[in-house]
Amino acid sequence: PPPITDLDAAEAAALMPATQRATATVERVYAPEGINVGANIGRAAGAGVPGHVHVHVLPRWNGDTNFMTTVAETRLEPEEVGVTYEKLHRALAETGR
Repeated sequence: PPPITDLDAAEAAALMPATQRATATVERVYAPEGINVGANIGRAAGAGVPGHVHVHVLPRWNGDTNFMTTVAETRLEPEEVGVTYEKLHRALAETGR
C-alpha cells in the first residue's frame, strides 16, 4: 500500500502542521502568487524512496511553466538550490517553531 495510508493517527496529525509551517515560510520568503502542495506516492507518481512520505510545497507565479518536469523533463529553478536551502532554513529558524 502507499506509505501515506500507513501513517498512524499521530503521524498523519503531525503532517498538516508541518505542511502549514512550510507553506507559510515559502510564502514569507518568496511572496508567490500561489502554492502547490502535494505528495508523490508510488514509483509511477515520481516517488523515489519506497516507504517514505514527504510533502512538496512549491511556490507558483502567474505565467510560470506548470508541470515542466512531467512533460519535458525540464527543471526551472530561479536560483541555486543551496541558496534556496539557506533562505528557507534561516526563515524556519527565525520562527522558532
